[in-house]
Amino acid sequence: MEETMKDYEDMLEESYSLMGDGVHDTDALLAWKKAGELKESQENLTVTVTGIVKGGVVADFDGIRAFIPASRLSLERVDDCNPFLQKEIVVRVFEANMDEDKLILSAREILKEQRDLGRAKKLSDIHIGQVLSGMVDTIKDYGAFIDLGDDMSGLVHISQISHERIKHPGVVLKEGQKVDVKVIDIKDGKISLSIKALLDDPEETSSEEGGIQIPESEGIGTSLGDLLKNISVS
Repeated sequence: MEETMKDYEDMLEESYSLMGDGVHDTDALLAWKKAGELKESQENLTVTVTGIVKGGVVADFDGIRAFIPASRLSLERVDDCNPFLQKEIVVRVFEANMDEDKLILSAREILKEQRDLGRAKKLSDIHIGQVLSGMVDTIKDYGAFIDLGDDMSGLVHISQISHERIKHPGVVLKEGQKVDVKVIDIKDGKISLSIKALLDDPEETSSEEGGIQIPESEGIGTSLGDLLKNISVS
């Protein structure tokens, strides 16, 4: 669950009690001014994590103590902040309030942009008609999500699983199952896949097997004259 500003305030109070109050001297005033400008521009900056506190970490920003909530250190859940200690991380100013002595930084937005940019690049390498191998990740009533690897996934709609009509994807597929899929559409960054496009249609196969093909009879006659013309009488 995403934290609210009230949650951040409670974390900050905790960190202040552990780290001590900041000092508003001339350098600090300039630092707060810079922080405000960076909040407006959303420019990236690099800070070093100097301490671990309840709910996140703290870093120095031009002499001001800045707080980075654990939820804004990564796109994944962070239960242990210790691996970030003394590490440099790229962040943006999330909140800057000099009067309340609250400077909150965040790396989450930058990481999300990097992830989306990387995904867009990978998506550009995929084309309609391409056959891929993947693994069934999640099964829903309307279809199955296929993990294509490299942080890419696509949906096989229930109508694209089998040539036969099925009531639920779980009738045919199981989570963790490896499957081959064909890309049938790419729209708004979403990949539509098909399994049945790679399977033989039983009705077509049955029709082909049951059909009778008459060979061409060019040069072969069936009239009485044609039958007798090759018989010589001595």
